Amino acid sequence: MLILGIESSCDETAAAVLEDGRRVRSSIVASQDAVHAPYGGVVPELASRRHLEVIVPIVERALADAGVRLPDLDGIAVTHGPGLVGSLLVGCSLAKSLAWVGRTPLVGVNHLEGHIYAASLTDDPPDHPFLALVVSGGHTALYHAAAPLTYTLVGETRDDAAGEAFDKVAKLLALGFPGGPFIERVARNGSPTAIPFPMAQMSDQAPDFSFSGLKTAVSLHVKRNRPLGERDVADIAASFQAAAVKMLVRKTARAAVRLGVRRVVLTGGVAANTALRESLAAAAGEHGFHLHVPPRSLCTDNAAMIAAAGTARLAAGERAGMDLNAVPDLALAS
Repeated sequence: MLILGIESSCDETAAAVLEDGRRVRSSIVASQDAVHAPYGGVVPELASRRHLEVIVPIVERALADAGVRLPDLDGIAVTHGPGLVGSLLVGCSLAKSLAWVGRTPLVGVNHLEGHIYAASLTDDPPDHPFLALVVSGGHTALYHAAAPLTYTLVGETRDDAAGEAFDKVAKLLALGFPGGPFIERVARNGSPTAIPFPMAQMSDQAPDFSFSGLKTAVSLHVKRNRPLGERDVADIAASFQAAAVKMLVRKTARAAVRLGVRRVVLTGGVAANTALRESLAAAAGEHGFHLHVPPRSLCTDNAAMIAAAGTARLAAGERAGMDLNAVPDLALAS
């Protein structure tokens, strides 16, 4: 079974061909970091324009690298939400066009489910049930996957996503965009205990996240201590990263223990962060659950994960019509 996956939910244009839901025949990702770096964040209009420019060559290259043609495909899977509406529309429009021309089965995929299915492309795919921490620039949430294609929302951010907080702090420290890799690199030279940044505590004890207070605390610290030296920047980066990671790990571990799950999936762009991977691995050892983390290339936005989720949806009999549309606030579970 050969599935073409198309991903364009934010600022990466990606296409991939997946065989039998497991073997990645090709995976091409075109980054827009250079386009958005001058602004310190993603500019939606620029993102959609860039998708329009590169999406056809990206799909053509993915097919060529996989050694297949459109008639060889058994299905096409495309991200139709959540994400930036203009970006999503570019991917959906191309996917529908290709499906129409080739009379190929089409399915829409939730971007967050795609991130979860990235773990199925490893040598150690998780068995159900499991808990998934999806943490990226636009999303931070915990999902309980009791069975295939079945999800329950356990907790989510009440304000900023973790990745957005990394981007904003990196901008405050004039490090660059996207912020995650810059924060991680600079933090290696700093002390994670230098500054006691606060972690949000939910008054109702809900397993939710909040990063706005942490982001504000960093902003106030920067303003009070200008000008910053190189060591100051490193200590701020390390202390911020430590606080963000501690919050993510603590909430995830507590939810896993409460639900009684023995497997936890860490995925999404922020899952590429070494401190987060190591800290959650340590928590897994302490609490007795098995941690599944995709390689970094599958944590950031890609189309192989969309093809993997699409394969499962197509196998379950799902099909999308030519009325498939972008849904920028598409929910995975409630």
